[in-house]
Amino acid sequence: MRVCDQGDGRGRPHVINEGLFRRVLVRERKRSDRSNQPVVLLLLDLDDGLGTGSSLIWEAAIETLAAATRETDVLGWFEWRAVIGVIVSEIRVSDLANTCDGLDTRVRQKLTDRLGAEAVDKLSIRLHVYPEPKITGEEVLGGVNPLLYPDLRARWEQRTIYDAIKLALDVIGSLTLLLVLSPLLLLIAALVRLTSQGPVLFMQVRIGQMMKPFTVLKFRTMYTGTDHRVHHEFVSRFIKASGQGHAPGKNAFFKLTNDSRVTPVGRVLRKTSLDELPQLWNVLRGDMSLVGPRPPLPYELEQYEPWHRRRVLEAKPGITGLWQVAGRSRTTFNEMVRLDLRYARTRSLWTDIKILLATPAVVISGKGAC
Repeated sequence: MRVCDQGDGRGRPHVINEGLFRRVLVRERKRSDRSNQPVVLLLLDLDDGLGTGSSLIWEAAIETLAAATRETDVLGWFEWRAVIGVIVSEIRVSDLANTCDGLDTRVRQKLTDRLGAEAVDKLSIRLHVYPEPKITGEEVLGGVNPLLYPDLRARWEQRTIYDAIKLALDVIGSLTLLLVLSPLLLLIAALVRLTSQGPVLFMQVRIGQMMKPFTVLKFRTMYTGTDHRVHHEFVSRFIKASGQGHAPGKNAFFKLTNDSRVTPVGRVLRKTSLDELPQLWNVLRGDMSLVGPRPPLPYELEQYEPWHRRRVLEAKPGITGLWQVAGRSRTTFNEMVRLDLRYARTRSLWTDIKILLATPAVVISGKGAC
């Protein structure tokens, strides 16, 4: 049963208001994560010189969309008097292409019958599918479709006092640590350079908040020219086995140990996590935070289920985080994701301070370090 538009005093049928429509979109997106059934968002943009204030235009659009969709689909304003949307859920993956093509064809045909071909040519009809296509290979990433994440978009636009304090803490903290630790950084750089051939720093593409790529800095811990397919296979097994309910304590392959690609100095740096110190520059640049989820690799993101992606959507990646101090490599991948999501939901200045204070003890003990 369709809900009347609460934002219109005349109680027009078949369309819900902007706030409710966006909440339904968030709910259906999360439902899709659990059911593995895609959701389609159709947006009809009326802001193309047709006079969006005209009641006749959007009345015709509403009646057309209502006639072209199912009773179980949700019809509402995505942007008041500018963009009307339809949320189509409960679609089988095998039917997705036919559903999108059929929906687009029906809507265009009915709009043409109602408004004429010339008017329809000036409208913008867009289809957005969730989950978005999986990322493959080393292709350049452009982030996610923000239209499918109105909740995250709203949170990003409404910066809080916590966000301002966290940003200041990141800038002041990273700059201070870089200055204080500069003798140690120079010593490590000299050891890396003198004990093996190759550059001091290792630069690698990682995925940041809203799935935007950036280059992370680390001290080089491997010999140059090594084959990274070993780690690629390890990551794939780790994520897939976690989905099957296996625990790392019972499966030795969850942790790369005795890796022949790692230099003697590199083993010490990894055990103490000192190889991560150059990431303070990433924090100063704004790519990372002092506290947040671990930034994933592009080929790691290939293996993600839709709900896994939330860990790189809801918080900026960090040098340390709840997973690092609570579980590290002793947890399954799914448990790691849940810890990251718990941090995103409950983050606060006090939580960040507790994680920062707990990090040195974890680094010194080397628990779970690879």
